Amino acid sequence: YLHKNSAVADALKKRIEQSERERKELSGIRKLANERAKKANLHNKKLRDCRIHMDEQPPNKAREDYQQKQLESTVFITEGDSASGSITKSRSVETQAVFSLRGKPLNCFGLTKKIVYENEEFNLLQHALNIEEGMEGLRYNNIIIATDADVDGMHIRLLLMTFFLQFFPDLVKQGHVYILETPLFRVRNKQKTIYCYNDEERKAAIKELGNKPEITRFKGLGEISPDEFGQFIGEGMRKEPVLLNQEAQIKELLSYYMGKNTPERQKNIIENLRVEKDVSEEAAA
Repeated sequence: YLHKNSAVADALKKRIEQSERERKELSGIRKLANERAKKANLHNKKLRDCRIHMDEQPPNKAREDYQQKQLESTVFITEGDSASGSITKSRSVETQAVFSLRGKPLNCFGLTKKIVYENEEFNLLQHALNIEEGMEGLRYNNIIIATDADVDGMHIRLLLMTFFLQFFPDLVKQGHVYILETPLFRVRNKQKTIYCYNDEERKAAIKELGNKPEITRFKGLGEISPDEFGQFIGEGMRKEPVLLNQEAQIKELLSYYMGKNTPERQKNIIENLRVEKDVSEEAAA
């Protein structure tokens, strides 16, 4: 077949040569990176771990209850100390862990897996999830990206999704990656408090409470108190799954959104541009 199809043979040969180059590059830095990660894990301030993990062997006693809690095992990936602080104080220490990023992660589109070992945060995240050797050792069933609902927060979400799709696409394909939804508004009077996740819910809350209720616009996760945050990561937690349809080609998808700024992408941004107004101030006026 390859003798008759030289184009396929050349493409296969290039892919084999590229894989061999990547293997040699990784072998030189993997050992050093793993040693650094193991040392960091002993005093890793980025990870506030939980007690129950997906990759553990369930005990014989109360086995079914333990397995259910393994399915609930979650790691929240947050940005900044204020957001991670609120989640850490309000989480379930049994099944919910918190991994805190320092600023925006690197845009890893087009880079080889070598960057996962060279970049400290990517390497620590890889080890926290325990996915270096494959999905079998995954420590958390739910990987939830928890960022602010502003432009910077959306950008961080996109960079993290790029990281997972570029190097660990099975996490997305198998339904482990989510986006945390938190309320944008708090509408309240002396008798009742209503948390609203969109403008429609805000309008309905104002109508229900009437008589100019107090309206708070949450501009960041750090503005939500730990007592309030506990309501949003408990049983009623809203999380949006990161999904890929069957026809999606990951390379083309990442190239379109994370590659060079093409005219096609500029047109898409212009056609789908949304302008956010401070509706809480308008309603209070």
